[in-house]
Amino acid sequence: MEIFKFGGASVKDATGVRNFMAMLQKLDKKEVLIVVSAMGKMTNTFEDLVKAYHQNETNLEKHLDKARLFHLTIIENLDFGQNASILDELKTIFIEISDFLQKNNSTDYDYIYDQIVSKAELISTRICSAYLAKHRVKHQWLDVRKCIKTDSDYRRARVDWETTTKAIQDKVDTSGITLTQGFIGSDNYGRTTTLGREGSDYTAGIFAFCLDAEKVSIFKDVPGVLNADPREFEETHLIEQISYKEAIEMAFYGASVIHPKTLQPLQRKGIPLLVRSFLDVNSKGTYVGSELDIVPKIPCFIVKKHQILISISDKEFQFVMEHDISEIFGFLHQYKIKVNLIQNSAISFSLCIEDNFNNFEQLMAKLKPNYKVKYNENLTLYTIRHFDEEAMRLLERDKEVLLKQRSRETAQLIVKAT
Repeated sequence: MEIFKFGGASVKDATGVRNFMAMLQKLDKKEVLIVVSAMGKMTNTFEDLVKAYHQNETNLEKHLDKARLFHLTIIENLDFGQNASILDELKTIFIEISDFLQKNNSTDYDYIYDQIVSKAELISTRICSAYLAKHRVKHQWLDVRKCIKTDSDYRRARVDWETTTKAIQDKVDTSGITLTQGFIGSDNYGRTTTLGREGSDYTAGIFAFCLDAEKVSIFKDVPGVLNADPREFEETHLIEQISYKEAIEMAFYGASVIHPKTLQPLQRKGIPLLVRSFLDVNSKGTYVGSELDIVPKIPCFIVKKHQILISISDKEFQFVMEHDISEIFGFLHQYKIKVNLIQNSAISFSLCIEDNFNNFEQLMAKLKPNYKVKYNENLTLYTIRHFDEEAMRLLERDKEVLLKQRSRETAQLIVKAT
């Protein structure tokens, strides 16, 4: 049994869906589970719908029409015909969305987010499944919510591994091809949950662990794991092989090619991961496994934008003690604030954070009564794994550095965005 995962860029249009099927036929795997993400940038479109709904905007139909037209265009270009059942399936999903928006009584943004944004994955896999069926590629379409069971911590749900393992082993036919969604699951009440942004890779890792898969292949729009984001750096190099530990380090610091949680279940069972290009099925890609030296061993650059640097100190210029730090981290957990860098001195405590859940103002309201707080927004965090002095000079050139931190293998710089 192998696990394939295809990102949204691989099925962003009708050409992508055709290429998706052609790759499956060329790879010729008879026992495979395939995880497919939302098409193109549809996750962003559904996120815009959630924001508009939460802010009581009146233009909800504009967002719905954008998503509907995008998917209808793909269906039309795939030549399904006017009476294809996929059109009815698409219509049903959008009716479900409209009904939810009209009948929902919850004000919990994260709950609303999961119920709406998850639809993009369901639509994507329905279209891909219909196209495979049209061309007589035998497979099973699987609603992942019946398999991946989680708690009710919406937008970052934690997996119930015992229940999930049993459900996956009961529902997945390991003798054939199964097509399912990434990113989503369901809680004990049957309500849809999500595993965190870019969580489709994690879904592939979950299935691999529960099915004792031989390996996982993640197909991206890049040749594999690169030492830098080609959108940010002119010269990049393919990392040919890397250990789980090194890949987890890079993912933790923000390397977007692998979701941070993906590698943990794979490492526990020693399941290798291949990161490959969907544009070239024969490309070597990057091999991730146990106890491997990074090849080639060169500086690896990771960029995280939209960061906030907070400096916290006692109002009476007392030491920042353990109980202060404990309280601060309690607030960070409460408001789902991700911490990417920590630096402590005698009378101040600095944090580089990202506000993925738009809770920064609430965090400030909790901190300001007891602490003196200063902060800078819209910053960029650069992390260099296996840095050298030349790499440091390259990053610092023409930048205003607000904070710098170095350890044996890793250097980090917070700079004002240019």
